[in-house]
Amino acid sequence: MTIKNTVLLLLLAAALPGAWAQTAWPNKPVRIVVPFPPGGNTDVVARLLAPRLAEEYGQQFVVDNRGGAGGTVGAEIVARAAPDGLTLIVCASTYASSAALYNLPYDPVGGIAPIGLITTGPLMLAASPSVKANNLKEFVELLRAKPRGMAFGSSGTGSVPQLATELMLQMTKTEAVHVPYKGDTPAIADLMGGHIQFLMSSPLAIIQQIKAGRLRGIGVTTEQRSQVMPELPAIGEAVPGYSTTTWFAMWAPAGTPKEIINRLNQSITRYAQHPDIASRLRADGMEPAASTPEEFSRFIGEEIAKWSKVVKAGNIKVD
Repeated sequence: MTIKNTVLLLLLAAALPGAWAQTAWPNKPVRIVVPFPPGGNTDVVARLLAPRLAEEYGQQFVVDNRGGAGGTVGAEIVARAAPDGLTLIVCASTYASSAALYNLPYDPVGGIAPIGLITTGPLMLAASPSVKANNLKEFVELLRAKPRGMAFGSSGTGSVPQLATELMLQMTKTEAVHVPYKGDTPAIADLMGGHIQFLMSSPLAIIQQIKAGRLRGIGVTTEQRSQVMPELPAIGEAVPGYSTTTWFAMWAPAGTPKEIINRLNQSITRYAQHPDIASRLRADGMEPAASTPEEFSRFIGEEIAKWSKVVKAGNIKVD
């Protein structure tokens, strides 16, 4: 190559930084941080996407589990990473609830580069068979008749299941005793044993117990009924205006080139809709989702604002 041609290529690269970035990225393996231990829903979503992204971009996409502090440890790692498109995160709806609870060392909205939603889904409200309520209306009436007469479990203080339950209680002007657990499994075991009376959890965690009759399904938290169990009403049918959506999404460090963000947005949207991945997501009670980076940024802000109000009204604190 002549000196003249080299100079021309350098000038072209300077004039077209977007095109240059598209051809150069990714030139190394890409790390996808999952801010929770292996085996959970967030981990499952990331590992469904990683091999597809690796095939498309010709580099490894390696899932790196970095759990702790409600997902904030892994989120901080990514927020502080170099904005080169080589560090990403798949986060869950706890990203917004944690922002409502913790004084974070990064800006959860303005301090990231949103990529987009991957899935959305409901929580399911389930009760112990000993609870004398056969449907959603009777359940709400029972809560009103027995202030603090029932206890509900959750996967932990400040978790989305707790805040979703607190929102329902606040909107119905009812009260119940919160019993936090270290995860869904012990909470569900105590629910089946009658030690607590109800809880909200993911369909993946409790749907088989409901179908087997060991728990009583009361409702789902999304605006519409869930395809995975359409016989359960939406809580909003008895509590107008109530809606809570669980979700999984991807973002990158602030300053990541827009060309990379847009390419990843198109990829995760396409793969979430792929029949093989979509069927797996639906089997776990989730639906493929799509959003632009800008829409996802607005959505995060709305979620944080919603949970901040619930936290303040309920005087909810974490140790």
